[in-house]
Amino acid sequence: MNLKLSIKQLPTPSLQFGGAISVSDPKVGLAQAGPFDLQFGRARKEHIGVGIIGPQEMIDLAEAWIKRCRKPIPVIDESSLLRRGFPGFEQTFHSALVTDKSWTVRIDGEIRDELGSALAEEDAFRRFERVLSVYANALDGLAARDANRPDIVIMAIPNEVLKKSHAVERKATSEEKKTASALKKAQARQQLDLFDMYQEVEQTDEDFLKRDLRHALKARALKAKLPIQLGTRDLFEDTARGQDAATRAWNFSVGIHYKSGGVPWRLPQLGPETCFVGVSFHHFRTTKRHIVQSSLAQAFSSEGEGFAIRGDGVPTEPGQGRNVHLSEEQAHNLAQNIVSEYRTRTGGAPVRVVIHKTTYFDEAELAGIQNALGDIPIVDLVTLVPSALRLLRFGTYPPKVGTLCTVSNSRSFLFTSGYMPELGTYPGPHVPQPFEIRMQSNGSKVEAAQDVLNLTRMNWNTADIRGKWPVTLSFARRVGGILNEFGNAEPAETSFRYFV
Repeated sequence: MNLKLSIKQLPTPSLQFGGAISVSDPKVGLAQAGPFDLQFGRARKEHIGVGIIGPQEMIDLAEAWIKRCRKPIPVIDESSLLRRGFPGFEQTFHSALVTDKSWTVRIDGEIRDELGSALAEEDAFRRFERVLSVYANALDGLAARDANRPDIVIMAIPNEVLKKSHAVERKATSEEKKTASALKKAQARQQLDLFDMYQEVEQTDEDFLKRDLRHALKARALKAKLPIQLGTRDLFEDTARGQDAATRAWNFSVGIHYKSGGVPWRLPQLGPETCFVGVSFHHFRTTKRHIVQSSLAQAFSSEGEGFAIRGDGVPTEPGQGRNVHLSEEQAHNLAQNIVSEYRTRTGGAPVRVVIHKTTYFDEAELAGIQNALGDIPIVDLVTLVPSALRLLRFGTYPPKVGTLCTVSNSRSFLFTSGYMPELGTYPGPHVPQPFEIRMQSNGSKVEAAQDVLNLTRMNWNTADIRGKWPVTLSFARRVGGILNEFGNAEPAETSFRYFV
């Protein structure tokens, strides 16, 4: 059988900044034209209040790092298109980083060393919980203020915390396994709903089998409604194995600017108002529900503002593997909630909704989504599947980012990693792997591929241009872990600035 290959080079994503330029590299755009929110005028913040929580040594390092970021940081050795010097925070973002002693909370006082006492706990899970409480209680204190409240807080984490309490994990006991088995059997018989099952067989507290400090701290920040940035020695200090200071400053500063309410850059609004959505599933492991996969949607407006919506739980079934799907009702509710949140944030419903998944949309999901989005003029359903396809071209480098290969007019493959003309090289260690673009709607595959490519540049937690996954799907794991730690209640805040 003869295969017909068609190669199309998609336009490089063009980003908008504060001035009248459009470029693809955030570092170039920010240095030359400032952040996009300069167009907001007086509505933007001219000062960003930065709080710090940690032991005294880490507080000193954090303050020194902030002071360093206020000024230009050159690239050590030779600069390149990939490694650019940092112009300084105020020069780049047109706002000042401000610290204040009243926003600084020391957690290892000479008289009462709360952190040291927590780290001395022998039981790993209790130690984790105590370390978390020390940081989270300090954050709650700052967040509870009616006035003199920072815009963002740096959680300064020493190496000893990372070593002893970065993550904890244990196996379920035999009794807990019996309880989980009883739940599964009852559910299979469909004699009890999920709430009744817990009441019927509950014998022990429902505890996480695995916890991550970063996720737990982010969840507490979500509850406190005060964004945080985690800071370690690898961020604050120059080391032989770490990134150079200029690169660290770029990434740190973009994250601080966004989390404190800024808009670093955005995509041009060339088409109808669009809500981009990523639907994924994550593992939820406890002593009662050993592997329950729950749905999660991350949505982004055309302007780039992101928010997260948690869907209903999807209990695992025998032989299910990774083939997880929503019921019709779950898909309907999730899609409806996304549009409702979008309307709340933007003042109106989107004209177009694009939903990304890494698995196909089954009949129940299609029915639920179509029913919920019946009033939306354009709905595109796109599945992104990492592919084994490889392309070779003449010369040293692999295909360019944005290469769209169509095979026999039926299957399309997009390269979101590869040779980057903006950098003059391929900044990767492996042969680039494309995504197969599969459509389950009447939209254009070329337009769908361009959307995916554009959304790889919308990660406001870094200035790095090398994004492979679209932002709709790239943060699934961390958002799921944070919402797990948050608990069953729905968060009052859904803005993505709390999750990155």
